Amino acid sequence: MSYWQLYRQELQAILADKAILVTLFGGIVFYAFMYPLPYLHEVATEQAVVVVDNDSSSASRQIIRHADASPKVEIVGQAASLSEAEQWITDGRAHGVMVIPEGFRRNLLLAHGSTLAYGGDANFFLVYSAIAEGLITVDLDSAKRLQVLGMLARGENPKKAELTVNAIKLNSVPAFNPSLGYMSYIVPAVMVLVLHQTLLIGSGILGAGQWRHAGYWQTQKPLTLVLSRVMAFFTLYLIFASFYLGYCHYHYRLTVQGHLHEVMLMMLPFLLASSAFGIAVSCLYLRRDMPTQIVLLISMPILFASGLIWPLELIPQAIVWLSQLIPATPGIVGMVKLNQMAAPWHSVFYEWLQLWLLLVVYLLIAVKGVSYRQKQFSEH
Repeated sequence: MSYWQLYRQELQAILADKAILVTLFGGIVFYAFMYPLPYLHEVATEQAVVVVDNDSSSASRQIIRHADASPKVEIVGQAASLSEAEQWITDGRAHGVMVIPEGFRRNLLLAHGSTLAYGGDANFFLVYSAIAEGLITVDLDSAKRLQVLGMLARGENPKKAELTVNAIKLNSVPAFNPSLGYMSYIVPAVMVLVLHQTLLIGSGILGAGQWRHAGYWQTQKPLTLVLSRVMAFFTLYLIFASFYLGYCHYHYRLTVQGHLHEVMLMMLPFLLASSAFGIAVSCLYLRRDMPTQIVLLISMPILFASGLIWPLELIPQAIVWLSQLIPATPGIVGMVKLNQMAAPWHSVFYEWLQLWLLLVVYLLIAVKGVSYRQKQFSEH
């Protein structure tokens, strides 16, 4: 059997396996539309907050009105006590609470200051952060306004009072995530991870299903079989990668700042190295259900170890080093730098070179693994 005949045989074996088809085509489509669904609005707004007003003064009512006017927060009611407010959160009627202490207005008039207490349901990080950010912003703005009024009451010049309170004005311009939304931040990285994990599962199912049964794989040279299988998966994932990096990025309006030829150059070793890695790992399986279980188990640790959603300084160094052996890690970092951060090519050259090195290493391991499986099958 020639190389191209073996290549076609590999494609037929992949496309004829229902489990692989569901994983590859079904998984790619499922993640493309279901994962971004909760984050279509990018940022959390109008989060329900209940108020415990222990002061019932004009100043406390003004704070409540300003909080309700914040785009992050919506005041949905007032509770008589903190325990009642906690019950609101438990019942799902609110996600946060603001407590105004007794004597709030009196302390402000006496220039003694007063402390507002905030709380929220930390089970939902985005909701919690939106509530905290909204209420803290309202508190700081109200404090500045009261400070200006106090200075004016003491006879200060209005312009001087305003300048004293707002001596520094921050003009914040996001460099790589203009919407400051979750989707633009994490979805591009997750798409690269999905390509990687579905490829590992598909190649694992194919290998685990073949090692126990006689077939064309047994009579082929290990190197030829591995190269043809790598090219078969690479061909399919060129289509999937084009779908993710093309249609999905356009459909969800994700930031795209990379040049097409550089993106293609980065995806080339990533897909090849992931294919070789999948074939090498597939030699460890004899049960078709194992690849899905193992790959899904390690997917989130891989995403964390990439350093995009968790600082690398807070991850054990051994895990960071180990993650560098997985093609997804340099692939995610390189693609995000190129496509979302408009990094020049020399900034991702290390990741690009690392992927080529991983390709060579895993090709050698895959050849050894296939050779071992052929020898083992012949003996038994």
